[in-house]
Amino acid sequence: MVSPTVPEDNPEVPATRGRVTLVGGGPGAWDLITVRGMHALQDADVILTDHLGPTAELDRLCDTAGKEIVDVAKLPYSRKVAQETTNRLMVEHARAGRNVVRLKGGDPFVFGRGSEEVRACARAGVACTVVPGVTSAVAVPAAVGVPVTERGVVHSFTVVSGHLAPGDARSLVDWHALAAAGGTVCVIMGVRHAAEIAAALAEGGMAAGTPACVIQEGTTARERVFYCTLGTLGETMERERVASPAVYVIGEVAARR
Repeated sequence: MVSPTVPEDNPEVPATRGRVTLVGGGPGAWDLITVRGMHALQDADVILTDHLGPTAELDRLCDTAGKEIVDVAKLPYSRKVAQETTNRLMVEHARAGRNVVRLKGGDPFVFGRGSEEVRACARAGVACTVVPGVTSAVAVPAAVGVPVTERGVVHSFTVVSGHLAPGDARSLVDWHALAAAGGTVCVIMGVRHAAEIAAALAEGGMAAGTPACVIQEGTTARERVFYCTLGTLGETMERERVASPAVYVIGEVAARR
């Protein structure tokens, strides 16, 4: 649990009665949120929601009557609420004495900008607590029977954001190094660039026949699962019209379901 605050004796920081709780909503299904996360929702005055996690089923986790629900989603390649706006809303509501829950999909610190939001609260002198969540990168494959590690098969896995294509100047991922590492590769936010990612891994030496598994909207009633290989990954996703949110796993474990 992280509770960064600014000391009360700092004259530049206004007193506040409210607080912010960053809650990881889990991989999709409403009942895969943690008990602590559910309790935070029940205690909230304001809930700032994403498009992932249990946002559509909040009424199954808490009594939403009297709570202010604010959509601050960042939709892939579509409408986005600026991070600065989300930070401002958290701080303003907390300074007004409200208990704020920032509900995020998966885990707040796994490609969820949670650390940015914690720092925004700390700078504003707002008490902030983090409630970890179940990340889709591991939970979604597990839910369909695909382990990311297995004794005697693989002893490592890497979770990678695929929102930038290999070769993009902004990318911080060394795809060739991942191909040579010999571990499982779990890609989230990588639907649009799946073919390019597969090609980069192949260029790095990963065999085209390496098993792969694609899971769209895992753990929900809309779940779709496809098994293929590294060499057919892009083709499979295009043919099946796989859309976000989706996780794909590349490695020998994908054949051991």
